Amino acid sequence: MDLRQLSALVAVAEGGSFSAAARLLHTVQSNISTHIARLERELGATLVDRSTGRLTEEGEIVLGRARRIQHELAAITDDVASMRDVVTGHVRLGCIGTVGRWLVPLILQRMTRDHPKVSVVVVDATTSSLVPQLISDNLDLSIVNLPLNEPEIVTQPLFEEDHLVLAPEGHPLAQRSSVPLTELGRHELLLEPVGTSFRDALDSAAAAAGVRLKPQAEVDGLRLIATLALQGYGAALVPVTAAPPYFSGAFPVARVPVEGLARRVVGLAARRRELPSAPARALRETIAQVVADEALSLDGIHPVPV
Repeated sequence: MDLRQLSALVAVAEGGSFSAAARLLHTVQSNISTHIARLERELGATLVDRSTGRLTEEGEIVLGRARRIQHELAAITDDVASMRDVVTGHVRLGCIGTVGRWLVPLILQRMTRDHPKVSVVVVDATTSSLVPQLISDNLDLSIVNLPLNEPEIVTQPLFEEDHLVLAPEGHPLAQRSSVPLTELGRHELLLEPVGTSFRDALDSAAAAAGVRLKPQAEVDGLRLIATLALQGYGAALVPVTAAPPYFSGAFPVARVPVEGLARRVVGLAARRRELPSAPARALRETIAQVVADEALSLDGIHPVPV
């Protein structure tokens, strides 16, 4: 088994075919076929379904290990370079969209100032989409909604934020200065689906208060939920970062604080069984510094001491 064989398998997974893998690796298709065949003989298993170009179950297992090996090899170069007092390399950050709107620009500015030789790639997605990418080594770090119930991931709280209802003009809640959680069960709301960490936390809190939240629609993405409310579709229960004051839509929308609901916790997630590379460590420290410096200036956001 050698690195060329593992690289060929990763390329087939990413390209979807042997020919696409050859283009990704700037080689010929016969080389890809040879590397895959040798790897299969050594492991005694078929890794790629030749009829579809997709990896088999055994191939997916090998793929996960191969990606981690590639990541560790890249980290060796980055770590050695960092010993010379200059952090260099690449790091991949996932971030939920509600937080990314205010936090990512500050993170990139600070990284450019303090670590100009580190290239940061940012992926904007929901927590439910970011967690699999983190586990599969497509991301180094991810800013997500907590808590997470994933044994392969370790998390660090960054900040807590209040909840509010976005109520379009004419909605019964739009004239309220605040609303208790116990009253929200009387209204249909735009909510995330059951099974997402944000929705599950809301349902647990509602059940403890003796009410049940009723969805008008369920959407996996708090930023999209806020946009629907801003377009007059309905009232949405969201964290404050989903609806900053400058964010407006086609209809006037009231921002109504919710009473009796614990704050949402946003945190930084990483793989448990892996030493972060020097660029990942630099990014992690930068994120913590930016939150500590900036969060106190934003209404409804409360930093968590690290």
